[in-house]
Amino acid sequence: MESPANRRKADDSYQHSTECRRSFLLKGSQVNTLYGYLMVFLGAGLGGMLRHSVNLVSPRVFGLDLPVGTLLINLTGSLLLGMAAGLFASRGHASHQVQLFLATGVLGGFTTFSAFSLEAALLWQRGQVVSCALYALASVVLAILAVFGGLAMVRMHPAV
Repeated sequence: MESPANRRKADDSYQHSTECRRSFLLKGSQVNTLYGYLMVFLGAGLGGMLRHSVNLVSPRVFGLDLPVGTLLINLTGSLLLGMAAGLFASRGHASHQVQLFLATGVLGGFTTFSAFSLEAALLWQRGQVVSCALYALASVVLAILAVFGGLAMVRMHPAV
């Protein structure tokens, strides 16, 4: 059972932590917000360039029958996001700006779920119903499995 003195220490510590956080947010909120937007902007530009590169190469390698490039982008992005989330959660040493740059910016600019939706709709409209269903199922299921894979990889190799 927790003693009243320990409870008071915990309450004081929480209150101090909350006050420090409020003070920090109020003093630097505009700068931090602008810097966060800048990190997302730069990361998304880089992620978009990477996605464009994959989209240029993919039709040459895989043909034009299925949007394999988008599938690969979504799977790779999901795997990397799972790994990043696992590292951020387990290590906790990445700054908020680094997290914004990598997760929201680079991987947000790289992954293309909206493009996936459009391509699935186009397959459907072209009458390729089976291809549309397989593409949608593979994209969603494999992307979720890739996130679990990324999380598992971080757990298996804690020194990474």
